[in-house]
Amino acid sequence: MVTALTAGLAGPAAAGPAPRPAAAAPRLRDPHPCQGQPGFTCSTLTVPLDHRGRVPGTLDLQVATADNVDAPKGTLLFLSGGPGQPGVSIADRIAHQRLPEVAHQYRFVLLDQRGTGQYGAIDCPLLQAQVGSSDIAAPTPAAVRECSGVIGDDKGLYGTEQTVGDYESLRRALGVDTMVVDGVSYGTFTAARYAAVHPTRVRQVVLDSVLPHVDPEADDGLYIVGLHAEARVLRDACAAAPACGFDPAGDLAWVIRHRGDADGVRIFDTIVSYEFADPTYRNAGALPGGQGDIVGALHAARHGDSSRLDALLAFFKPGGDELAGYSSGLHIDAFCSDSVWPWGRSDTPTAGRQARLDRALRRIPSERFWPYTRATAAGSGFTQECLRWRSRPSAEPPVRLPDVPVLLLTGDHDLSTPTEWAYEEARHAPDGKVVVVKGASHSIQNRELGHAGRDAVAAFLGV
Repeated sequence: MVTALTAGLAGPAAAGPAPRPAAAAPRLRDPHPCQGQPGFTCSTLTVPLDHRGRVPGTLDLQVATADNVDAPKGTLLFLSGGPGQPGVSIADRIAHQRLPEVAHQYRFVLLDQRGTGQYGAIDCPLLQAQVGSSDIAAPTPAAVRECSGVIGDDKGLYGTEQTVGDYESLRRALGVDTMVVDGVSYGTFTAARYAAVHPTRVRQVVLDSVLPHVDPEADDGLYIVGLHAEARVLRDACAAAPACGFDPAGDLAWVIRHRGDADGVRIFDTIVSYEFADPTYRNAGALPGGQGDIVGALHAARHGDSSRLDALLAFFKPGGDELAGYSSGLHIDAFCSDSVWPWGRSDTPTAGRQARLDRALRRIPSERFWPYTRATAAGSGFTQECLRWRSRPSAEPPVRLPDVPVLLLTGDHDLSTPTEWAYEEARHAPDGKVVVVKGASHSIQNRELGHAGRDAVAAFLGV
């Protein structure tokens, strides 16, 4: 549906070792008011480092629980994005500023995903400095090697399989049978995987700015859908009154082919970053310092004046994000351990990966990358990070989501998680409903300029 919006065996027991005592139930410890998050109590949840039990050790995660313990509609677990972004620091903004009607009826719960946040963020200094929160900027091989050394033998223990285990520990600690799960961006990936693995523990699921939770074609990491979606989005932006009168996708294709492969990745990264500042892609006053709009900058560059485009490339230069707000170290281990690639999974020997990647890229028709090229997909941060990253892979979850109501929310100007991905994920949701918010870009619940998308969430949740 699419809506557009303006055991065991019987008998004597066999002899054998005595059973191990049951593990203590998880609990929330040391409750105290959350600093800077009024109406929320912060606690510590201790979880196994490895929910499969292969590696000993534990991790402490910070959890924020809203103080309306007796909320009439129960618990809503809100999952932040990245991977790399913590959750506790956005509790007040999401619950009280952006979704107050929902927060009145539901008890919001947020946590800092393992490897993120004020107390437990993975610190890979070179990676943090070079790419920060960018998915697309490519780090140097030295930065990848440094981060591999920082995480060491624990690589692969920060993937979504382990995060899903953390969510189930949290549910048990809260003492609730079921929850509404609401994820944004990478949070949709973790929300869907939790729902698929624990189908009886979710009542409803909200997926906002959707990253599909399975990738049977092994191409999501290559970002092919996002590369090609830029033509649709820029053309739609240009058609809005007053219409541009030129083809911005054609301008982009020309610029990519005349500035070289390295600049292709930089331009791709800049345009995806730009959507957070200006979802219209045409508001020349949206940015400080006179950089101007991206559609106009591409058009000027095609006709000989690259100054505006160069200014935007400099303005959106990646890297340097504060560690407490985003861990690029967590990002690389989670994303690479979760993903499926033309060379296989993250435990595939690194020798031979490049050759397999090259063969796969050659088999993909060039029009699927347009207005970009194969070189952009090959050179992006997703590919270049995971090409060199070896770790324990996350277990593949069930493909089918449970038969509960699922809202898939997408902005038609989203380039981080394009609308096409929402429809791809909807095929796995028996009771799924896609809502397209016209003119909106990434992260509807957090950043939508209007309220149509948030109204859809409230209606879906019955508030």
